[in-house]
Amino acid sequence: MRTARPAAGPARGEPVADTSVDGAPAANERPSSLVEDAYRALKAAVRDNVFPPGYQGSEQEIAVRLGMSRTPVHEALIRLQEEGLVRVLPKRGVVVCALSPDDMREIYDLIGVLEGLAAELLAGAADAARRPAIAALNAVNADMRAALDRDDLDAWGEADGRFHRLLVEHCGNARLARAYHTVMDQSHRARMMTLRLRAKPTRSLKEHLALTAAIRKGDGARAATLARTHRQRARDELLPLLASLGMRHL
Repeated sequence: MRTARPAAGPARGEPVADTSVDGAPAANERPSSLVEDAYRALKAAVRDNVFPPGYQGSEQEIAVRLGMSRTPVHEALIRLQEEGLVRVLPKRGVVVCALSPDDMREIYDLIGVLEGLAAELLAGAADAARRPAIAALNAVNADMRAALDRDDLDAWGEADGRFHRLLVEHCGNARLARAYHTVMDQSHRARMMTLRLRAKPTRSLKEHLALTAAIRKGDGARAATLARTHRQRARDELLPLLASLGMRHL
């Protein structure tokens, strides 16, 4: 009778996932759960530059680094390829996709459209649906203000991302939200890499406050315009910065 072998230890002292003989799922875990765990872990690793742009490795190497078995990692990589975060190369492993400034332009243009529609939908929603969304947006705005007051850009960046996710997730259109999350995953890395290279983001908070006020008043047209112009300004600030730094890939 063969005994279970533990997965190889992950890098940086990360905990080892529960595995069994020959990398098969443990008896107390369903394959779908393992795939979801692998998907979330891989997406986080790509977003946070654990696997940086241009990184290439085999499925087995990635599985070992994450402390997971190969089968759920393979399934997770297929999902991430569909979302544009990696490319699976037959017989050559996996490459983490890099973004060019032109990619970022396209992403910001699309984000502006999606958030504009989300803001319009939310502003036009019934009071019962709009009130909790406004309360959540106000709370995040307060977190952003506190982060700026103590010059904590990491906390500000987390709160800023949370504001935009809430805006979309409360709009009532699940398909819009799914499309939005895909493109935001692609842009997250570039946003965080350049966060400390930009001016202190006090203007972003003012724009968030104006957008929240328009939603509270039920002014869908103004909310849509504010959401779009907010992203357009961010795009027009980011792209020249990338050009000045000579950054062709992120």
